[in-house]
Amino acid sequence: MALLGWIVSFIALFGALALRQDMPTGGSAMLSGMLFLLALLSCPMIWREKPLGISRGQRIIVTLILFLSVPLVLLPTG
Repeated sequence: MALLGWIVSFIALFGALALRQDMPTGGSAMLSGMLFLLALLSCPMIWREKPLGISRGQRIIVTLILFLSVPLVLLPTG
């Protein structure tokens, strides 16, 4: 489980950094912020114990919500 957390954390962190560097038009700032939050929530080193009362199950649910809301951010408006 920790290996999966590290993989997701690094993918989200590098994706967020790439979006911050390029900053294409649209919802890239919001998507980058969501990816930074995902990187924080999935990092096993930070969340080894239960800081702030957030359990592993709650982090998994929030991570799934962030993954599933990405298409909503990328939908064209107008």
